[in-house]
Amino acid sequence: MSEQTTTPDASAAPATQHEPTASDAPNPVRRFLASPAGRSVGLFIAVLLLVLIGAVTAGENFMNIDNMLVILRYASVIGVVSIGMTFVITSGGIDLSVGSVLGLASVVATLGAIQTAAEGFWPLMVFVAVAVGVLAGLTNGLIIAYGKVVAFIATVAMLASARGLAELISQRQSQIVDNDGFQDFFRYDPLGVSWVVWIFAIISLAGWFVLNRTTFGRRTVAIGGNETAARLAGVNVKRHTVYLYMLAGGCAGIAATMLLSRAPAGTSTHGQLYELDAIAAVVVGGTLLVGGRGTIGGTVLGVLLFSTLTNVFTQNNLSSSVQLVAKGVIIVAAVMLQQRFANRTPAGGARLKQTDAAKAQAQTPA
Repeated sequence: MSEQTTTPDASAAPATQHEPTASDAPNPVRRFLASPAGRSVGLFIAVLLLVLIGAVTAGENFMNIDNMLVILRYASVIGVVSIGMTFVITSGGIDLSVGSVLGLASVVATLGAIQTAAEGFWPLMVFVAVAVGVLAGLTNGLIIAYGKVVAFIATVAMLASARGLAELISQRQSQIVDNDGFQDFFRYDPLGVSWVVWIFAIISLAGWFVLNRTTFGRRTVAIGGNETAARLAGVNVKRHTVYLYMLAGGCAGIAATMLLSRAPAGTSTHGQLYELDAIAAVVVGGTLLVGGRGTIGGTVLGVLLFSTLTNVFTQNNLSSSVQLVAKGVIIVAAVMLQQRFANRTPAGGARLKQTDAAKAQAQTPA
């Protein structure tokens, strides 16, 4: 009885392997557009276009140094809040309480007892505002990380609680800032630029460094990209999550101090809807809502984009309703662009190739 021999199909082996070809190489233009630099360039061009529109429609009223400084001052407070929000969203979380925390911090920092204690040392008011923000962020982080409550629910609860507590403490009254040292410091404009703008610049640079050049930043991105993989890699995800919400709360406290320098009165109404403005700036800036990718530079440009848009509309006496419609259109367009390019990066293409190879291998007869 003769043995039957089977010869392997020569065409089967190549089917499971994919030789790289020129067509597999990512398009250089698409690769650039999907990179942080490409997204930032697009935002920068959008800001320049808004400036051009303002120059054409409002003329010298828009294109003067004083108005440019107004735009920067307006952007600075929400900008600091947005820096903290960038870290939280990059990790795959969300913080809807930052506006209410800002209002609470402004109220506590302007209490009569605090201002009296700060007579000889005005930075005490700043310390109290930041401490309130950090404490609120710590509460959020513990509830989310260890209480296993969804971030959306936990921070909405803090949004309501912080606003209510601010109203109870202030009895819905404005608390005037009468600390001379605090007022004198913020009245001084180094090099003709307000202190709030300098603070925004410093926080932005520090945020960029932490997110892009430190282990803390790499862990933040890793948690947002794949929380399970980050945990298996040795990252203490729960503890890091608490730190992130403390960071966001601390930024809200700093922003409260900056707001007190512009509107020298603590009130429970400070910071209303700031959380939505911050999220909008972060998303338009290129940070993915699902986490895993964040950009501080994009957030700064997103804040400037909305600040410039508001100023252009104000200079042309357009209603706030039109501003809201324009802002909504910009947000939707930004999210659609994110969805379009998120899977077109070189890393995304590599993942798709690996998936195709795995499927081909699974279908190959043993």
